Amino acid sequence: MEKYRMVFSGSGGQGVITAAIILAEAAVLHEGLVAVQSQSYGAEARGGATRGDLIISEFPILFPKVTQPNVLVCLTQEAYDKFTPIIRPGGLLLSDERFVAPRKKVDARQVSLPMFQSVMEELGDPVAFNICMLGALMGLIGVVRMESIRAVIEKRVPEAYVEMNSKALDLGHGLAEALTA
Repeated sequence: MEKYRMVFSGSGGQGVITAAIILAEAAVLHEGLVAVQSQSYGAEARGGATRGDLIISEFPILFPKVTQPNVLVCLTQEAYDKFTPIIRPGGLLLSDERFVAPRKKVDARQVSLPMFQSVMEELGDPVAFNICMLGALMGLIGVVRMESIRAVIEKRVPEAYVEMNSKALDLGHGLAEALTA
């Protein structure tokens, strides 16, 4: 397994930090991997810029900050414009086609999926947008099993939202799988 250095970015309220925490917990608690997760917020919690850094590896992690991610997720145009210069050449850049218009030449595989639109059409509630993104990401890189993420969701998400988040996870995974079909 390669070391995954990931940055999840967006705006406050989109759940990018929650998604990073869920993925870190899935890696550590259910896959036996090593993970380090940190976050930063903009001036305002809701609507301000947010960033969740995550490193997943089989080996000890000596430096917890992500400086050159090989996986970058951008859920807003502001995040895309700000963070695309830091992506590692040959990395993966995942964005949502509603909120991000790729407009830079980036030495990375850029994947833009209709995650938000799919969540709204299928589930009618944007609260699971971040989990749809996690499903799409696992469909693209498969760093942990879907069952591991689902197990963390069951423990971390309020019971009333577990089923919706599980559906969102599958929805995102399906969007990514459709790319390779």
